[in-house]
Amino acid sequence: MDGSAEPGTEPGTGSGTEPGTATGPRGGSLATRAWRTRLLVVGIVLTALNLRPAITSLGALLEEVRDGLGMSGSVAGLLTSVPPLCFAVFGVMAPRLARRFGPGAVVCAGMAAITAGLVLRPYTGNTAGFLAASALALMGIAVSNVLMPVIVKRWFPDRVGSMTGLYSMALALGTSAAAAATVPMTDALGGSWQSGLAVWAAPAAAAVLPWIPFVRARNAGAAESTPARDSGREGPDGLRITRSRTAWALAVFFGLQATAAYITMGWMAQIFRDAGVPADTAGLLLAVTMVMGVPLAFVIPRLATRLPRQGPIVVALGVCGLAGYAGLYWAPASGAWAWALLLGVSNCAFPLALTMVGMRARTGAGVAKLSAFAQSTGYLLSIPGPLLVGVLYQHSGGWGLPLALMAALMVPQVMVGILAGRNRTVEDEAAR
Repeated sequence: MDGSAEPGTEPGTGSGTEPGTATGPRGGSLATRAWRTRLLVVGIVLTALNLRPAITSLGALLEEVRDGLGMSGSVAGLLTSVPPLCFAVFGVMAPRLARRFGPGAVVCAGMAAITAGLVLRPYTGNTAGFLAASALALMGIAVSNVLMPVIVKRWFPDRVGSMTGLYSMALALGTSAAAAATVPMTDALGGSWQSGLAVWAAPAAAAVLPWIPFVRARNAGAAESTPARDSGREGPDGLRITRSRTAWALAVFFGLQATAAYITMGWMAQIFRDAGVPADTAGLLLAVTMVMGVPLAFVIPRLATRLPRQGPIVVALGVCGLAGYAGLYWAPASGAWAWALLLGVSNCAFPLALTMVGMRARTGAGVAKLSAFAQSTGYLLSIPGPLLVGVLYQHSGGWGLPLALMAALMVPQVMVGILAGRNRTVEDEAAR
C-alpha cells in the first residue's frame, strides 16, 4: 500500500482542499480539520450500517410481501437477483458522479435515495412500484458501495486498513441487525409488513446528516483532482482499468465471494432445515454466520494492510469455506454450529476484497475506477450463482450437487484471490 497522502494532504486528514475547510496554507485550523474528520468517521459508519438492511429486511418478510402484493413465485425469485444487478449497473456511474460533484455529495445523495426508496416501496400497492422503489434504494447503495473505498483512500490514506475494517464491521452489523430485528419490530408495530420494512428508512435518514457539510463545496472533488491530473498521476482518461490483470483478478475474486455470500444468505437455513434442524435454530445458525463478520471485518483488513501479499489470508478463508461445505454434506445437523462458524469466517472475503481495492491503486482516481470495475463486474458474475443452486436443488432433490458447486467455485476464488493479492498497483499495469 502506498501510505503517502495525495498532493497537498496531511497524514490522517486527507485532502488539503477538503470540502468546506477554510482556505489558506493548511486548508483551515487544526480544530476545524479534527472536527470534520470526526464527522466523516461518523458518516462512514452510519453509511455502512445502511448498505444492507434494504436487502436483509425484505428477506425476513418475503412471504408476507408476496401475499400482500399477490407476487408470483417467479417474481419473488427475481427479487433475489435484483440487488447484485442494481449494484453492477448503478455502481458504474459512481466515479463519474464523484468527479463532478465530489464523493461526499454523491454518498449524501445515495443515503437520501435509500431513505426515499425504503419509505415508498411498502406503500406502492403493486409489484411494479415495489420493484421500482427497491431499485431506487439499491441505486443509493450501489454508488455508496463503490465510493466508500475512495473516501477512505482520500481522507485516510495512512489508515486504509483500520478504516476499511471499521466500515466493514458496521456493514456486517447492519446486515445481521436487519435480519434479526425486522420480524420482532414488525410484531411490535402491529404486525404490518409495510411498517416493518419502512422503519429501516429512519437510520438511512440519519446517515444523510453527517454528509451535508461535505456537499456545500460542490467543486471540491474537481479541485482535489487537479494537481494529480496536472502531474500525470491520474485522470479520467489516463487509466484503462481493463488492461490490468490485477483489476480482472480482483473483479473475479469479488464476484466469486459475492456468489458464496448470496448462496449462504439465501440457502443455508434451508440446508439445515432439510437436515432436520428446527426452523428457529436454522435461522439462528444463519444469524451466527452473519454475525461472525462483525469482529472479523475489523481484524482482517488491519492484518491485510500489514502484509505485502494477501494470498495467505485468501487461502485461509478458502480452506474454512471448503471445510464448511464438506461438513454440510457429511454431517449437516450434528456439526451445524461448527459449519456455521466456518462459513462465517469464509464470508469475510468481502472486507478483504474491499481492503485490496484500496491497496491495489496509488491514487484516488485509481481507487475509484478499480472499485467501480471490481464491484460492478463482480456483482454481474454473482447473479447466476444463487439461481443455479436453486435449479440444482430442485432437479436433484438434495443438496449434494449444490454443495459440490459451492465447493468447486471456492477453488477459483482462492486462485484469483492470490493473484489479486500480489503487491502491485493498477496504475503500473493499466497506464496509457
